[in-house]
Amino acid sequence: MKQQWWHDKVAYQIYPKSFCDSNGDGIGDLAGILSKLDYLKELGVDILWLSPIYPSPMVDQGYDIADYYGIDPRFGTMEEFEQLLAETKKRDMYVLMDLVINHCSDQHPWFRKALADPEGEYGQYFWFRKGKNGQVPSNYRAYFGGSTWEPVPGREDLYYLHFFAKEQPDLNWTNPKLKQELYDMINWWLDKGLAGFRIDAIINIQKDPDFPDYPADGPDGLVACTTMVDHVQGVGQLLRELKEQTFKKHDAFTIGEVFNMKDEELAEFIGPDGHFSCMFDFAPHSQTLTAYTWHTAPGWDFDAWRKVTFESQLQAQGIGFKSNIIENHDEPRGASRYLPEYARNEAGIKMLGTVSVLLRGLPFLYQGQELGMRNCPMESVEEYNDINTLDQYQVSLQAGLTPEEALEVCKTFSRDNARTPMQWNDGPNAGFTTGTPWLKVNPNYTRINAAEQQGRADSVLSYYKQLIALRKSLPVFTWGSFEPAFADRELVMAYVRADGDHRILVAANFGREPVTLEAAVGRILLENLPAAVEPETVTIPSCGVIVAEIEKTA
Repeated sequence: MKQQWWHDKVAYQIYPKSFCDSNGDGIGDLAGILSKLDYLKELGVDILWLSPIYPSPMVDQGYDIADYYGIDPRFGTMEEFEQLLAETKKRDMYVLMDLVINHCSDQHPWFRKALADPEGEYGQYFWFRKGKNGQVPSNYRAYFGGSTWEPVPGREDLYYLHFFAKEQPDLNWTNPKLKQELYDMINWWLDKGLAGFRIDAIINIQKDPDFPDYPADGPDGLVACTTMVDHVQGVGQLLRELKEQTFKKHDAFTIGEVFNMKDEELAEFIGPDGHFSCMFDFAPHSQTLTAYTWHTAPGWDFDAWRKVTFESQLQAQGIGFKSNIIENHDEPRGASRYLPEYARNEAGIKMLGTVSVLLRGLPFLYQGQELGMRNCPMESVEEYNDINTLDQYQVSLQAGLTPEEALEVCKTFSRDNARTPMQWNDGPNAGFTTGTPWLKVNPNYTRINAAEQQGRADSVLSYYKQLIALRKSLPVFTWGSFEPAFADRELVMAYVRADGDHRILVAANFGREPVTLEAAVGRILLENLPAAVEPETVTIPSCGVIVAEIEKTA
């Protein structure tokens, strides 16, 4: 594999609205991010991904973009963004923005012109269709519930398509003029000095223009819109053109949010000449959920999680890089999701972080992960802001759950779990803002916060600094092979990273009791709890993890 500038880096996602508020309006901003760059550099982060900061009505927290060329005043100014680019460059850091080009906001000038004249030039930027037999054009369910088709005001029997909220109309990628508009915009940002993009919901850009019906998959008589995505062909051609017209010209780093990809297409997506530099590994996330109803989701199961993680690692090996995550802005906190109840402590959180960060691929941390931030216990559904959570609460009630049971579902799966304000200290509002925060602060901030952990050598934050430094110190963690280990041992997550110079065992005990593994362990490079090393075995305590040089594994 040809070495790229990003291969040995560590990335960190910032959710700007919840990261750090500099002016007391309760919303995080660019100036707040600027004030924390040294904190991020000390952590060991190289690449920063900012969730959307473009002008937006915020129906879906900025993923409904009204102006692709601007900075929303809530977050600051273009001058402050350019200052961020300059300050990160001084620190040998890189900035990614979110690229949301499957859809835009219904307040974007393109769509406002399209609504005024659906048959005109801008009407061709979107998907307008007439109904069928007095019904919507097809029976697709949007990601946030309900039909993907919204009636056009003042036009009988005419609808527009939206895979997400009705305020997020889908763009028509069969239109050459639209595509050129998007390419020009992408190149404008890259010319400004951006290092690349995280690319949102990108598989959805390929549509079947006939929009055929499919058998319903739920009691609402609808079918997931992704069913059409699964059946349609040709997205690869669109993605190749996108890369050639934009990213390739700038040596840009791109990471795709890719669901619904067919296994045989992996090389096409992230191979040496793939559509993207890498893509997020959502296999562990997908294992915890059913298709579109949270209340029937199986939740986390250790054996299934280990299995899909190993399969995904082996699938990518020899092809390209995936990006390993345990949480992001769309998922609950990893500390509350991928650990048994008895392991939801500092030792368990360090253990989980270790097995994630040292996998083969590019590690992406999410803000607060390095502190072990947890899901936030909301007291009522009114405390939630997320459009998806509010929909799933209603879905749960319609399925017969009590309001209390529906709220428990939201506490487990809500995207707002990851969106509560960053916990900087134990002062008012966790040091996030001097005003009223836009979303509830997790009440545990008085004991889980950056200031407390920065002053403690055995904290989660201190451990993450060691973990990231270790990853960067040995090329085996970037370029080495991945080999599953002890896969037959109950509640043991273990693998070997190997190259010509090293064989390094990463082994974690997710069980309640100590576990003894048959391995000739040499130098221990990192451990969160003391392990007992014998000539041919190592005993790891509950919630313990070791990173150690080895001669062989059984």
